[in-house]
Amino acid sequence: MKALFDTVSYHCSKIVTRSYSTSFSLATKMLAKSIRDDIYNIYGFVRFADEIVDSFHDYDKNTLFNDFSVDLEKALEHKISLNPILNSFQHTYHQYGIEKHMVDSFMKSMELDLHKSKYLTQEEFKTYIYGSADVVGLMCLKVFVKGDNNKYNELKDSAMSLGSAFQKVNFLRDLKADHEGLNRTYFPNTDLNNLDEKSKLEIINDIEEDFAKGLQGIKMLPIEAKFGVFMAYRYYHQLLKKLKKTPALQIKNTRIRVANVKKIELLMRSYVKYQLNLL
Repeated sequence: MKALFDTVSYHCSKIVTRSYSTSFSLATKMLAKSIRDDIYNIYGFVRFADEIVDSFHDYDKNTLFNDFSVDLEKALEHKISLNPILNSFQHTYHQYGIEKHMVDSFMKSMELDLHKSKYLTQEEFKTYIYGSADVVGLMCLKVFVKGDNNKYNELKDSAMSLGSAFQKVNFLRDLKADHEGLNRTYFPNTDLNNLDEKSKLEIINDIEEDFAKGLQGIKMLPIEAKFGVFMAYRYYHQLLKKLKKTPALQIKNTRIRVANVKKIELLMRSYVKYQLNLL
């Protein structure tokens, strides 16, 4: 029975989310139950694509990525896939009218990670961020507004800014792993071998601008999505605060994280702010 297979597929996407990101999983739990599975479905898809280009070093990444791309196209066309992650994603894709160009832009940015190691201009960086992060925010927004195109158009710029902020925080936090482990440099005009406080603050100021735009959109989200997205915002904003206080040399040589006990504290404080309408 297809319904049973779909249920198993959704469960797989949920497991992927919980296994790979405790912070995103916690935020997703704060969404209304009616949209929670669809956000798991989106996360499972983008996580698997990202894992191919970032983690499977002992395998032929190009072949794996090409096979995944072919299976993705078949899943979207036939509305089924024996890959449970793609099967769950295609369901959300069709149900909420996610546009194909969003998926294509995401896959294009992921493919760049197979061979591109440096982004020398702001335009290159902006294009990569759009595909790797902004469109993921737009996919989620499609779910949040449940087909309300007016609301979608009103909030899409904010959703893109929030996606950009999350991605740039990840890049700043993972400087060491990206630079030394994957030989990648995302931030243009930045010498990561000699990262100084001035360069670090320029990056952080740019991220703070994205966060400010993103927060304005969070305030206008439907009730089903608002608290969960606000929780994700609070977590990443706290991470940015830690990065701002951390010396540039330390950022380059370690991975900054928010402790689990701090995440619980953030959840409680965020809930109070949300209930008091203090977003």
